This record gives sequence, structure tokens and C-alpha cells, in this order.
Amino acid sequence: MTITYFGYGSLVNKDTVPAETVVTPGRLRGWIREWRVCGENEEGQGRCSLTVRESADTEIWGVMAVEPRTRLQDLEQREHRYRKVISIGAGFSCEAARQPGPEELFLFKAAPEHRRWGTETHPILQSYLDCVLAGYFRLWGETGIDHFIETTDGWHVPILSDREKPRYPRSITLDPQLADLIDGKLDNLGIEYLASVG
Repeated sequence: MTITYFGYGSLVNKDTVPAETVVTPGRLRGWIREWRVCGENEEGQGRCSLTVRESADTEIWGVMAVEPRTRLQDLEQREHRYRKVISIGAGFSCEAARQPGPEELFLFKAAPEHRRWGTETHPILQSYLDCVLAGYFRLWGETGIDHFIETTDGWHVPILSDREKPRYPRSITLDPQLADLIDGKLDNLGIEYLASVG
């Protein structure tokens, strides 16, 4: 028995999921990403993560992931600020064969109590964004980064510069050239950066 879900953020990066997870790149019609789920970590530090909202004219790239059903509890704990949206398979199209996803395909969307735009007290973690964009780059190259930026709302939310001392628990180490590419793309958006303290 398995579970099948659509990843559109950090779940796109295969380094953040178990090695046995089967990942299929594809596209999901009718949704757009936004920096609009906020919460605190165990130390009380606020952060802002990705969620999605329905948007009829938008298509987002991501992955269809298949894992053993025994992994569901761990996955739900990882996504504890989210609620499942079920039966989205008809909107999915895998890249290789343009086949739709299974009927039971689901995604995670911000729970109402966490759905609010990020702020200076709940910034985007640079280490989280690095992980997300590295996943898109691995699958689609520079075009993947551009697509992510263009199909994500909320770039007014500030970014905490924690790349050197990551606060994101599944952080990765970026190749310097990829770091420069990402930074250049974000500079074009006029991002506000906050200094990381401690």
C-alpha cells in the first residue's frame, strides 16, 4: 500500500525525502504558490513557508511522489501546518508521458490558522528557499528557477540570511555557482534581506 502526493516546494528536492521515494516530475493545473504559511519552530523562532491556492489560469511544476503508506504519519508531522487536499490527480500531467495522476493524488495546503503572509517576525529562511530552488534546478535547470519565481506570489516577504548557519532542518549545501545564480535571480525581485543573529 502506498501514498501519492504532489510536492511543489521542498518536497521537489529529492534530498529531503527518503531514498526509496519514487519521484515523477510533472505539472499541476489550477494552482499557484504563495509565501503564506507561518509558524514557529521549537525555539519559538518564526518562519514563513510555501503553500498554494487555487488559480484557474496557472500551472505549477513539481513532483508526484510515491511512498509506502507506513510513511504517512511522518509526512503529516513534517507538514503539520498544512491540511490535505485530496483527489487532484486529474489536474496533474507527468512530463514523460503526459499521463494524469491517480485519483488519490493529494497535496498539502496551509491550514487556516497558519495561512497568513510572512513578515519580519516570520521571514522566509534563505536555507529553505535554497533547498527548494536547488530541487527545481536539478530537474529543470535555470528554467525551473525562473518558473518557480514567476508562479509564486509573496516576494514582498523578507528573507532571513541564514545560509551560513541554516535554521531549516533539511538544509543543503549549494554549489557556489548555483548560489550566485539564485542570488542574481532574487536580486532582480528587489528582495529585502534580514541579518541572521546568533
